[in-house]
Amino acid sequence: MDTEMERVPGTKIMRETGSFPAITSVGQYGHIMVFFGSASQDLGSEIGLHLGVEPGNYKRTTFDNENIFIRLEESVRGQDVYLIQTMASPIHDNIMEMLIMIDALKRDSAGRINVVIPYMTYTRSDKKDQPRVPITARLMANMIEIAGVDRYMTIDLHAGQIQGFFNIPGDVLTAFHLLCDYVQEKAIENLVVVSADLGFAKKARNWAEQLGAPLGVIEKRRLFNTGNAEALTIIGDVKDKNVLLVDDEVLTGGTIAKAVELLRTEGAQDIYLAFTHAILAKDAPERLGNLNLKEIITTNTLPIPESKHLPNMTVLSVAPLLGEVILRAHEGRSVGELFNE
Repeated sequence: MDTEMERVPGTKIMRETGSFPAITSVGQYGHIMVFFGSASQDLGSEIGLHLGVEPGNYKRTTFDNENIFIRLEESVRGQDVYLIQTMASPIHDNIMEMLIMIDALKRDSAGRINVVIPYMTYTRSDKKDQPRVPITARLMANMIEIAGVDRYMTIDLHAGQIQGFFNIPGDVLTAFHLLCDYVQEKAIENLVVVSADLGFAKKARNWAEQLGAPLGVIEKRRLFNTGNAEALTIIGDVKDKNVLLVDDEVLTGGTIAKAVELLRTEGAQDIYLAFTHAILAKDAPERLGNLNLKEIITTNTLPIPESKHLPNMTVLSVAPLLGEVILRAHEGRSVGELFNE
């Protein structure tokens, strides 16, 4: 009897349909243990299911002075620990919880501490482009290291050079394969891929190459006195074409709204939107809902409450991807093999 195989979502590897990895090995860092932070309870549960492991137990207390206290409810001494915590709202509360939990794991003598941050905030502050400003992305890397992390994992950093801010090993993953495979299965006819701005053009080219579609780029300028983005022109032909608009994240939706307006002016037909991180701050859901997009395709690197989940929104899970990477990191196997690298 032939065994049915399926691709692990977000990767290039195949496994037996319906099967889950069996974690039987005890590496140099002990058994695998997984803890879910407050911001990643749902995603963490999916990852735990994928790995076939129960979450580690801990108790979080917030005192009247807003100080956070963490107590581990089981020993992690000598174990390979993975803390899953995305930087969702309330951002600073969740960052502090992560750092405090890392310290608790370190002081309980964990064999290795791995932090899994599906979405890392402050990554837009990656250079000193004005006088008297910080490089907050570097500060974030420093805090994570000093807290006691041995290895980090994250998905789709806003700028690749942020990897250089860390002095510890890390796996910077991408949701590109997960999103692109989904779009490819839709077999959208007469498609053109459009980057929401020049900064994403290189990654958008990978989309176009994978989908066998032409590439367009929206050239925009940000008005520094207001902070708002103004789309000016499009490089490429979208007239009578179906458009896949791609970006790494959507914050308020202002850039996307300007881009869609320009695309419709230039004669685009159906417009799809694909991005990794659904921050969706302020009135972003309402703004996206008014754009009459054919479909909004994103992931669950950040929790999306029901109030922000639009009828035309498809949310793909990064849990299988992160689960496979965690398994390989624990067993000391190549992560690049997941993507034929």
